[in-house]
Amino acid sequence: MENEPIPAPAGGCRGLRIGDTAPVFRARSTKGEVRLDQFRGRWLIFFSHPADFTPVCTSEFVALARAASRFEAIGCALLGLSVDSLYSHLAWVRAIRDIFGVTVPFPIVEDPSMAIGRAYGMLDEAAQDSSAMRATYYIDPLGVVRALTWYPLTVGRSVEEMLRLATALQRTASGEVMTPEGWTPGGDLLLPPATGAAEALAPGAADDWFYRTCKDK
Repeated sequence: MENEPIPAPAGGCRGLRIGDTAPVFRARSTKGEVRLDQFRGRWLIFFSHPADFTPVCTSEFVALARAASRFEAIGCALLGLSVDSLYSHLAWVRAIRDIFGVTVPFPIVEDPSMAIGRAYGMLDEAAQDSSAMRATYYIDPLGVVRALTWYPLTVGRSVEEMLRLATALQRTASGEVMTPEGWTPGGDLLLPPATGAAEALAPGAADDWFYRTCKDK
């Protein structure tokens, strides 16, 4: 099966931004054919890595495999991607199992033409390799990008931060609360500030109208 072409993101050639709809694609993966829209209805972390059989990427995938049940517990799917072929992915998954004793339970998509990477803005049109492809997209149940992170070739991502960010996005999705710096589940939340002078200057208005906390329910 050839990977299905995908449309460019909204706004032409620019990379995806928060609030954009994630481009849908169909491609081969270590778990069979995958379509991006099959994850609609749940949260998804879609992440790329520069290459299989590399030190930093291997450390990330071992950690993600070990934490997979924690992502599942918050209703968040994982989907990996690299430019390597499906057969390279399969060999790498087997090596990870044999060396580290963990099985990678989530799909890893192949992108040998770099079409997916370019559609997501991971690479520009002039890129000749995948060295810039340590990107992560947090996609909500409607298929909208709610956060994205980029790391260089030499620095691995933090699985704990990926979990924390996914949980914070879910907790604030309603718009009723926000999360302060370093928030983790169970910590105090922030209420939206007053949006007008009348509310801020009203008799009896609290001095901390711009920074109101509340307990997480």
